[in-house]
Amino acid sequence: MGKIIDGKKISEQMKEELKDKVEKLKAQGKKVTLAVVQVGDDPASSVYVNNKKKTCAYIGIGSLSYELSKEAKEEELLSLIEELNGREDVNGILVQLPLPPHMDEQKVIGAISPKKDVDGFHPFNVGALSIGQKGFVSCTPAGIIELLKRSCIEIEGKECVVIGRSNIVGKPMALLLLRENGTVTIAHSKTKNLKEIAKRADILIVAVGKAKMITKEYVKEGAVVIDVGIHRNEQNKLCGDVDYEDVFPICSALTPVPGGVGPMTIAMLMNNCVESVL
Repeated sequence: MGKIIDGKKISEQMKEELKDKVEKLKAQGKKVTLAVVQVGDDPASSVYVNNKKKTCAYIGIGSLSYELSKEAKEEELLSLIEELNGREDVNGILVQLPLPPHMDEQKVIGAISPKKDVDGFHPFNVGALSIGQKGFVSCTPAGIIELLKRSCIEIEGKECVVIGRSNIVGKPMALLLLRENGTVTIAHSKTKNLKEIAKRADILIVAVGKAKMITKEYVKEGAVVIDVGIHRNEQNKLCGDVDYEDVFPICSALTPVPGGVGPMTIAMLMNNCVESVL
């Protein structure tokens, strides 16, 4: 039976470290400020935005909040981003996704200055990651690397399988594992023999978007399993892409949902904000 990788505990450690860094920066006369832009009032987005504001307040990062109505024109949002790009007192800009259907997500992400793109979604930062240069890295994959390292799980030389190929998780995750000298396979919904491929993994990272899809049939005995998914089951309880009860007895380590990858995403966002000043 494996151990539970406690993302909540590890993210708390990170927050304390970031709090110290922010205090030291303040002593040098440097302030860290994050601007958060939300379009519309999607309930899940509002929860995420409030969590980000609370975490900023705890660490000592200033936060500016901009709420646009869901009817707002794309030009209005782009104009706000341009203004924030030019403000010296703003270090990071975050536009909460998803955006309303009439807005072009890629255009909006591309409008944010790469130096203030603390989400790590800008094509410049994605390109920098792919060729091993410095830049902001997407928060969820960066948080997973931190989870593995702080849990003393060796990545170098390990067979790593990522199920999912999204721009936000799957692709950057594969690049980060490569950077840590893992041997990486990306699998997805069109992959043939998915069970056999997943079963090769020493480290299996699941971002497939289907509740409890991954059972023990996909998992090699002793593997480390990282569950990126988040869903509500029939009882309205949170669950992941991995069938936790089925997989836990055979793996060496597993992230729970909730309390695994989720808290690390916000911790890494805060880390990116602090890095933007250093």
